[in-house]
Amino acid sequence: MSGKHKVIFTPSGIRATAEPGQSVYNVALASGVDILSICGGKGLCRRCQIEFEPGDYSKFGIKVEDGSLSGWTDSEEKAVKRGDLKPGRRLACRAQVLGDVVVNVPDDARHQVSSISKDSTGFETELNPAIKLFMVKLPVPQLDDNPSDTEALIAALREFGVDTQIELRPLAKLQPILAQHERELIAVVRDDKWIIDVWPPAPFDAYGAAIDIGSTSVALYLYDLTNGALVHQASAMNPQIRFGEDLMSRVSYVMMNKGGEEKLTAEIRGQIAKMLEDARAKLDLGPNQILEVVLVGNPIMHHLFLGLNPVELGQAPFTLAVKDWFEAPAPRFNLGISETARISMLPLVGGHVGADTTGAYLSQLDVMTGRSVLLVDIGTNAEIVLSHGGRVAACSSPTGPAFEGAEISAGVRATPGAIERVRIDRETFQPSFRVIGGEEWLSDAQDDIADKRVVGICGSGIFEVMVELASAGLINEGGLFRPEAAPHRFMQDGQSWKYVLLDRPENPLYVKQTDVRAVQLAKAALAAGVNLLVDFLECPGFDEVLLAGAFGTHLDSQYVADIGIIPMASAAQIRSVGNAAGMGAAMTLYNQAEKARIIEAVKHIIKVETATEPKFQDYFVAAMKFPTAPKQEGDAATGRGRRSRNRAR
Repeated sequence: MSGKHKVIFTPSGIRATAEPGQSVYNVALASGVDILSICGGKGLCRRCQIEFEPGDYSKFGIKVEDGSLSGWTDSEEKAVKRGDLKPGRRLACRAQVLGDVVVNVPDDARHQVSSISKDSTGFETELNPAIKLFMVKLPVPQLDDNPSDTEALIAALREFGVDTQIELRPLAKLQPILAQHERELIAVVRDDKWIIDVWPPAPFDAYGAAIDIGSTSVALYLYDLTNGALVHQASAMNPQIRFGEDLMSRVSYVMMNKGGEEKLTAEIRGQIAKMLEDARAKLDLGPNQILEVVLVGNPIMHHLFLGLNPVELGQAPFTLAVKDWFEAPAPRFNLGISETARISMLPLVGGHVGADTTGAYLSQLDVMTGRSVLLVDIGTNAEIVLSHGGRVAACSSPTGPAFEGAEISAGVRATPGAIERVRIDRETFQPSFRVIGGEEWLSDAQDDIADKRVVGICGSGIFEVMVELASAGLINEGGLFRPEAAPHRFMQDGQSWKYVLLDRPENPLYVKQTDVRAVQLAKAALAAGVNLLVDFLECPGFDEVLLAGAFGTHLDSQYVADIGIIPMASAAQIRSVGNAAGMGAAMTLYNQAEKARIIEAVKHIIKVETATEPKFQDYFVAAMKFPTAPKQEGDAATGRGRRSRNRAR
């Protein structure tokens, strides 16, 4: 076949064209189709599954032949053998378009609406924003006393204690407004210096947005800068996810696809523009009322929003293009707000310690000053800040995406129906659990369990099931299963074992040995990073441990302590501080002094590079253990123990 082929995606109905031999995955990316992938289309993650069936599709006016997609690949054959690829499905990244085709992207291969809440937490600071409104009435000019209207306006503002200059936009609007409103107007002043706009003397307020760009989701908080009220907040999925679930996958996409950084930049700017427009419409604001936008994000999100290629951040020595506080006119970002608006981004510490970390640090600066306090944001890359003895050190640690559900066989994002709480009975070893969106505790001992919506296990549930398995003696301290402790809850899984978390006829849920190992690697990386900072500052213990970010909000402090992810920390010392990064951005929006404060504070943060610290590996290995599990001596469960006779019922 030659020429371009039609590709119809369902259930979205998106129509696209493909070059012969182009992968379905790349066609989907180019067409804006929602499809999962955590490997950037390399055939590794087996998440980009599609359904394909030849036949006549009169609805779309095409006939799909058997040869419309390329033949099976080794990657797909392996996925089938491993049970990762369901019957009737292909991998979109391996299947090439050879003819007109209709492909269905099933529900479990699409991103779900996230239930992760990035609700704001409180902060205390004086209301002193960069944008201020001044309503003035200028004197009527006389022949013998006739200054220019700009001089009159500047003189009027000087009475408020501000010495200003005027920009071109308000200069062009100045005299028409004065003529129409009896010499009255509202002057919009930035930084107590620049008149950036003039408005008619109506009850208008100025607004500013604080935005936290996470690798998974984006949170927006809109403030009335006149009265300081939080008037709107919203969160949405980061659309860059379809180019790679974790940060390194997105950097890899940029490396392997010419112009890839431009696509990723357009995606995040487009999402933020939509969120700002939704907020403006909901509040019935004029097009020129959102005048300040302050953003935070990890270094890769920071660079991509600014339109900077992040490739240097994907390889040592992880050099930033810019690390200082950065600001630029809003029109350069196509966010659909006032041409006089300003975009600002908080400073970075360096490497993989970004503006989200400095935002979180600012929000907790008063708590951390003069005390021994650990601040941790758990994500695909954990950012860690420790204050002790008048000094502050920070590092990042590569925890990977396991705590967010990726790399876990039954892992899902925090969506309705995802298991978020787990308990295992110490006598019967019967698991029970609670899902997002439900209040009751469920188990496979219930007759109606098949009717309950249980889609998988999310991050907080992963924490809890690991601690429960350890505390119940179902894994040893080294993370190996102990099937002899509860044969009725284990099944053979090749040369290893798997624990039956939910036994049901369709889509049972298991915890596999590989899942335990993924969590061990993640928790060990974080614990090693904490230990390096403790050594560096010679800190004997913590006064407090602060968990920042949406994920930390959902964690039970007792399970955080029991899993051994924070060395030396007890449950009583651990508390969540919500979306501290977003609140740090809001503080700089709210008060000009906070901007100066974080710029100065960042200068005194010492960056510790985990990749070059010789002790990192020692700490990493030691932290692989589960503290509440039985000792490893005497355990026979190596993955080749006796076969469990009974499956849980």
